[in-house]
Amino acid sequence: MKVKFRFGIRTYSGTADDMTYGSYKKGKVCIGREYVKPKYTGQNQLMGAIVKNLASVYHSTSVEYNTDLKTYVERARSYYMRTPKLQATAFSVFVQMLFAWYDTDPEHIDLSTVTVDDIVTKDADVRTLKRAIEAGFIPLIPVYDDLTSDIE
Repeated sequence: MKVKFRFGIRTYSGTADDMTYGSYKKGKVCIGREYVKPKYTGQNQLMGAIVKNLASVYHSTSVEYNTDLKTYVERARSYYMRTPKLQATAFSVFVQMLFAWYDTDPEHIDLSTVTVDDIVTKDADVRTLKRAIEAGFIPLIPVYDDLTSDIE
């Protein structure tokens, strides 16, 4: 339903008082609907377990590896500066790499239980950022030869 606010408020986007509001037509129209809580499925639980585990793995990596991730993000932002949608963080790049690694062998890799030791044991291409870039797990940047710190 179309919504009109009082006190000079033209539109609102968000959820308040069991209603969800959306702003449309450059802030000239506000549409409201009843808030419906999303249903949690097995897929939600699986993704939650994966991301929780990947956060634990991320915090278990070496300091030098984390520094390389942050360096990669800074270089990628400056290289892809013309692309405003690049809002990468070191953790998001790490997650992207591990999901790309998972896609290479989904039968033998379980991201909800993987550890740093598993990555080292399998000699995965995500052990260093240089190898991950060369494997195509994350976008190529012009200077990446110095991103060779090991994950452990």
